Amino acid sequence: MSKIKKAVLAYSGGLDTSIIIPWLKENYGCEVIAVAADVGQGKELDGLIDKAIKTGASKCYIEDLREEFVDEYVIPTMKAGAVYEGSYLLGTSFARPIIAKRIVEIAKREGADAICHGCTGKGNDQVRFELAIKAFAPELKIIAPWREWDLKSREEEIAYAEARNIPLTITRETNYSKDMNLWHLSHEGLDLEDPGNEPNYDKILELGVTPEKAPDTPTYIDIAFEKGVPVALNGKKMKALDIIYELNKVGGANGIGIVDLVENRLVGMKSRGVYETPGGTILYKAHEFLETLCLDRDTHHYKAQAAIRFAELVYFGQWYTPLREALSAFVDSTQERVTGHVKLKLYKGNIVNAGMWSEYSLYDEEIATFDEDEVYDQADSAGFINLFGLPIKVRAMLDKKREEK
Repeated sequence: MSKIKKAVLAYSGGLDTSIIIPWLKENYGCEVIAVAADVGQGKELDGLIDKAIKTGASKCYIEDLREEFVDEYVIPTMKAGAVYEGSYLLGTSFARPIIAKRIVEIAKREGADAICHGCTGKGNDQVRFELAIKAFAPELKIIAPWREWDLKSREEEIAYAEARNIPLTITRETNYSKDMNLWHLSHEGLDLEDPGNEPNYDKILELGVTPEKAPDTPTYIDIAFEKGVPVALNGKKMKALDIIYELNKVGGANGIGIVDLVENRLVGMKSRGVYETPGGTILYKAHEFLETLCLDRDTHHYKAQAAIRFAELVYFGQWYTPLREALSAFVDSTQERVTGHVKLKLYKGNIVNAGMWSEYSLYDEEIATFDEDEVYDQADSAGFINLFGLPIKVRAMLDKKREEK
């Protein structure tokens, strides 16, 4: 192992990073500075500084990144309509770039010569962290213990921690791999590794309840947007960050945003996980409804294609790339008139459109009506169909001539 004097560790206080502090000191003999990024983990951050110092870190930073996280990463992704493989709202994916960026800033300030993370060699997060580090500090060494140490499982990690009296908040029976932020909570591992097992929702859910346990009466909410950005909830002006917190509460209570999926990881394997994204699911749906009112057909259709690529870039850790920046510029252009408000009915896991309004609406009731109108001559459609269908007609006529010969 190369000589390292000072390493900055992306620290969460979970199983992996809890044992990495002593492991770095034992194997590299270096000073370790822990950095925990607050992207909405809540109580998970309680006592983290004390724990890091007691397990060998010389310092521990806790950086509040929540507002920047929402405004610069979450909302741009939501405006793009980016959903990975049709189901995953990218909760873990877009949190990694901002965390890595701040860790690099602290590493430079502290004069560190290495950055360490606790991502496994099987996962996507190693790519997301390291691509961001390369974007801002290509000169720094990256240490990934899972690619170096002899520990082969989370069971062995727990044993390693117990041997060094490192306090853990999990046991062998509750040893799910989780990731939480203000946008979502993910669950992987244990019985979930078998796609044939139905998740024990009563055991794992933390942000809400199942649809079966949701109220028997619907909940109505109203979300207002300006240029695609949520700005008010139920008529009250709020920051996007606070809107997400409130939507998490009401969404969780109504069984919204629970997804059980098998996804294709960037590294090539499939993985199974359960995701809770109550507020995010509501926000995506409200924004999607409003776009149907405000975007013209061609822009709407092309944006849907771009959303697939945008989601891949976020999932693959390519946030700090020219293509992602270019796609964001395109998305921002499409959002210039996505202003208005949407009323939603939440009921037992369902999100139902209950009305939407926009000063930039492209819907004209006078043209669309089935009743008599004076602005549209239905006879005009015959000429349009003749021209639109001309290639089909010509092909059929020529095929008939060839058959006759």
